[in-house]
Amino acid sequence: MHHCGRFLKRPLSRREMLGQCANGFGWLALAALWGDKSFGAVPAEWNVKTANPLSPCPPQFPANARNVIFLYMDGGPSQVDTFDPKPRLTQEHGQPFKMKIEPTQFNNNGSTFGSPWKFRERGASGIPVSELFPHVAGCADDLCVIRSMVSNFSEHTNANYFLHTGLGLSGRPSMGAWVGYGLGSENQNLPGFVVLNGGLIPPGGLENFGSGFLPASFQASIFRAGPNPLANIRPAEPKPELQHKKLALMRALDRGALDRLGHIDQLESAIANHELAFRMQAAVPELMDLKGETDAIKELYGFDAAYEPTRIYARQCLVARRLVERGVRFVELTCPTVSGDRWDQHGQLKSGHENNARAVDQPIAALLKDLKSRGLLDQTLLVWAGEFGRTPFAQGSDGRDHNPFGFSVWLAGGGVKGGMIYGATDEYGYKVIENKVHIHDLHATMLHLLGVDHTQLTFRFSGRDMRLTDVHGEVVRAILA
Repeated sequence: MHHCGRFLKRPLSRREMLGQCANGFGWLALAALWGDKSFGAVPAEWNVKTANPLSPCPPQFPANARNVIFLYMDGGPSQVDTFDPKPRLTQEHGQPFKMKIEPTQFNNNGSTFGSPWKFRERGASGIPVSELFPHVAGCADDLCVIRSMVSNFSEHTNANYFLHTGLGLSGRPSMGAWVGYGLGSENQNLPGFVVLNGGLIPPGGLENFGSGFLPASFQASIFRAGPNPLANIRPAEPKPELQHKKLALMRALDRGALDRLGHIDQLESAIANHELAFRMQAAVPELMDLKGETDAIKELYGFDAAYEPTRIYARQCLVARRLVERGVRFVELTCPTVSGDRWDQHGQLKSGHENNARAVDQPIAALLKDLKSRGLLDQTLLVWAGEFGRTPFAQGSDGRDHNPFGFSVWLAGGGVKGGMIYGATDEYGYKVIENKVHIHDLHATMLHLLGVDHTQLTFRFSGRDMRLTDVHGEVVRAILA
C-alpha cells in the first residue's frame, strides 16, 4: 500500500459510474460494488479538490538520494568497447566465435570482433575505461560500474519499455512517474518528472515517459533542447489580470464538475496541470536563463565545443543540474542526433560509437564534477544506461548486434559506492557469469536509494496492486555506500 495516502483504488468512482449508467445494469452491479473495496474507493485524506499531487512526501526510511538524473544512452552502447574490456576478443579477432551464439536480432553474425579502442585503468580505483571516454575516465573513482546487467528483450521498443517502465509492453508508468507518485516534488513551480529531449525520442515513443495507470499529473514534461524548451510558455493575454480571471473561471467550472461527478482523474489532473502551467510561466524562463552561469562552467560542460551534438548535450547536462538544484525529483536526458545513428551500430561501429561518445563524454564528466563541487552529488543519483548491450562477435564485418545477456551500466552519487566494479561477464563479454543484475533489480535499488521500499510503492489497478518491479526485484546492497 502506498505510504503517502496517494492511493487511488480505481479511476472510476461509484458516483461517476452511477451518474453515467443512471439505471439498468448499473443497479444490478451496485450491491457487488458496495462489497468490494477494490472498486471506486478514494481515501478520506485525499481531498481531490485541493490536494496537489506533486506535494513533497517523506521517504519511508532515511534516503541517500533526493533526485535522479537518468543519462539514457539510446540504442545500446557496447559493453566490451566502453567499460568491460576483454583481451580475448583482441587475441581472437577475426576468428570464428567459440561460444554458442544465441538468436540475434538480424542473425547476420560474423567472426569474433576485438574492440577498436584501448582501455586504461583510471583513478585510484583502477577502473578500466575505454579511450572513447577520456573525460568520464577522469571521474572513475566516482563510478560504480555494473558489468552484469541483463534484460528480457533484444528488440529496441520492448527493451525500452522494460528499462523505463519495468514491463516490455506499452501502457505502464515510467520510473520517473513512479518516483513522483511516491515522493512528489520539492519544487511546486516545475514538474516533478522532466525529460530533456536532445533530439532523439526512444523507440517506443512518448509512452516511455508516460504515467500509465497512475494519475496523469505524474507523466513527464518534455523540454526541448535550447533556450526555448516549451511552446506557449509566455502568456497570450496582454494583461496579467485577464489571465487571472480566466484561471478563476476555470477553477469555478472544475469545482462544479467535481461536485457533480466526484473523483475523475482526467479532470483532476487537468486542474493540477493548469495550475502548474501557470506557475511554470515564471519558473521556466528563469531555469533556462544561463546568464548567471560563469564562462568557466560553460567551458567545462562543452558549450564552446566544435561538435554541435556536444554543445546540445552540454546544455542538457547543465540544465539537469539546475533542475535538481531547484528540487525536481527525476530528470531524464535523451541523446542528441549525431552523424550516423544512436548507439545502435549494426555497422560502422568505430565511427558510430565515436560520434556518440564525443557528444556525451565531456558534458557528463562536467556534470559529475559540477555536482560534486556544489555538494550535490551525494544527494543526486546518476544512472548511465542503455536498453541492452552489443554482441562480442561482429554483425557483418564491422558492426555489433543487440545483446541482452550481459552488458554494463554505471551509477554515481546518491548513496552508491564510487570506484567499484560489480558483477562480471565471461571472457568474451557475452553473458553474465557473476552477480547478475536484472532491470527489476536496478529499479529496486534506485527506489531504495530514494528511501522507498519497491515492494510497498503500489497502485491498485485492474484488481491488483501494481508496482514498478512487478513481483520481482532485489536491492543490490553490495553497491550501497
